[in-house]
Amino acid sequence: MHETLRRSTLGGLEQGARVNLELSLRAADRLGGHIMQGHVDGGGTVAAVREDGFARVVTIRAADPQLLRYVVEKGSIAVSGVSLTVARIDDEGFDVSLIPETLERTTLGAAEPGTPVNLEVDVLAKYVEKLLPGAR
Repeated sequence: MHETLRRSTLGGLEQGARVNLELSLRAADRLGGHIMQGHVDGGGTVAAVREDGFARVVTIRAADPQLLRYVVEKGSIAVSGVSLTVARIDDEGFDVSLIPETLERTTLGAAEPGTPVNLEVDVLAKYVEKLLPGAR
């Protein structure tokens, strides 16, 4: 639909391109990880990639720096549908550290500077902001 194409990178993909699909949590399951909905809040671009031992650190620049108010170090963020932990944040973007399993099983293993990505920020942070008096 138009909303998806406007907010995400999906419109730029060719038929047969790989995408990431993460199973959602079932209501009966124990919550032990990130709370993600599968929505796209905005876009970003891979700014840098560097090896860090067995891991790879990817720096993402948010297209809209206002999204970063919902991002905290050690908090959750979804990058192109992959739920990750924020390793570092600054005024322009953030780093995520990818383990071998993530590099092998997702499209992020092929990420390089300039690669566009979809971002989903923490839904709990958005609700807290909305409920606080005088927020936004």
